Amino acid sequence: MANSNLPRRIIKETQRLLSEPAPGISASPSEENMRYFNVMILGPSQSPYEGGVFKLELFLPEDYPMAAPKVRFLTKIYHPNIDKLGRICLDILKDKWSPALQIRTVLLSIQALLSAPNPDDPLSENIAKHWKSNEVEAVETAKEWTRLYATGA
Repeated sequence: MANSNLPRRIIKETQRLLSEPAPGISASPSEENMRYFNVMILGPSQSPYEGGVFKLELFLPEDYPMAAPKVRFLTKIYHPNIDKLGRICLDILKDKWSPALQIRTVLLSIQALLSAPNPDDPLSENIAKHWKSNEVEAVETAKEWTRLYATGA
């Protein structure tokens, strides 16, 4: 690994992510900055995001692992817990963060959030209202956005 001033923990986590990728997730550090990861998450099967490939960015702050990684969707997505800037409403990225968690755990949690949107803890009020008032229609919109923005079609 190029960056010798990285903490051992980040080096080990990065090596594990590259050698044992989680199913449907790839994360690789940027050449210029080993704290910055390019992430791809495949839309989980049986979800409105199935068939989509979602790009995210993940950044490890200076005080990682005492502070949570910063993660954001770069691919546009219709989801009650993800806003139009790609920010993610997920407890482990905020007040439920623990240094025992790892990059891998965070990415698996985001993947799980795609399978189980939670309109009761929304980041996007409009999408959450849509989800609660007409879930079938909201799911169709999510599928349409996945086709438009996450399939390269």
